[in-house]
Amino acid sequence: MTHKYNFEKLEVWQDSRSLVKLVYSYTEKFPSKENYGLSLQMRRAAISVSSNIAEGMGRVSDKEQIHFLEISYGSLMETYCQLFLALDLGYISQENIEKAKLIVDEIANKLNALSRSIKRRLE
Repeated sequence: MTHKYNFEKLEVWQDSRSLVKLVYSYTEKFPSKENYGLSLQMRRAAISVSSNIAEGMGRVSDKEQIHFLEISYGSLMETYCQLFLALDLGYISQENIEKAKLIVDEIANKLNALSRSIKRRLE
């Protein structure tokens, strides 16, 4: 069996990968004029969620881990906001938002729980 890094074992990281896939599936259908606009920004924000979880868990310091989880949470909120902008522009449906919200809520709850757990170690 191959070695797994700490972040690979985290449900929140696995959930964040699902968000990336969902965002990519939505943005594939955006008009080509958005290739370097909202579509690219949404993809980058969604990717940032999982990337910052991984980077944070690769840090030795608890404070650094928390810092990267906070960045991840910010990227999650950015992604969620951009989903509404896509709705406003008619690129996605309300149903798309509702599907994404389930994943966003799950990730937000798990990020907060993980941060609280690490903060308790600092006390």
